[in-house]
Amino acid sequence: MALTVEHLRLALVPVIVGLLLAVPLGWLASRYRVARAVLVPAAGALYTIPSLALFVVLPGILGTQILSEINIIVALTIYTVALLVRTVADALAAVPRLVVAAATAMGYRPTRRFLEVELPLAVPVLVAGLRVATVSSISLVSVGALIGVGGLGGFFTEGFQLRFPTEIITGIALIVLLALAADALLLALGRVLTPWNRAAGGAR
Repeated sequence: MALTVEHLRLALVPVIVGLLLAVPLGWLASRYRVARAVLVPAAGALYTIPSLALFVVLPGILGTQILSEINIIVALTIYTVALLVRTVADALAAVPRLVVAAATAMGYRPTRRFLEVELPLAVPVLVAGLRVATVSSISLVSVGALIGVGGLGGFFTEGFQLRFPTEIITGIALIVLLALAADALLLALGRVLTPWNRAAGGAR
């Protein structure tokens, strides 16, 4: 139970922080061609960095201890942002221009229009990307076990050292269950946040 709680903390905090960072970056990428030309390729490049290498390099950059949870959280936040910047940009770009124009004509200022019109309409695409980022984060936490911080990934290293496959299988099963549960919760949340999609489905 303690390892499960640790695993969830290490996986979900980066997703939340990464989402908060990716929304404004994705908004910039959806509004300005120059920003998209820089941010989207940069995000893609960040995601190609091997996770273990990032876990090892970050202590030297951040000035933290090698076993600090901060290294894992920062690394996974980087990966979350890398995954979500394009998703946010595409989701906002997919909002019909006529809807944006209508909201502007009704007196919505840019901030209010973004929060009350554009962002809600982008939720289905955004949630799809968030599901991928969350499952990826839950999976990548286990790599941190190689440097001593990895939640349920500790079952892998300990099982390998003791030549005890049952422990390895247990770790795999628990991580898969966590990923499936998180994915199902986000899917349900997406449906709750988009009642108009349910209404449209019922009308058909």
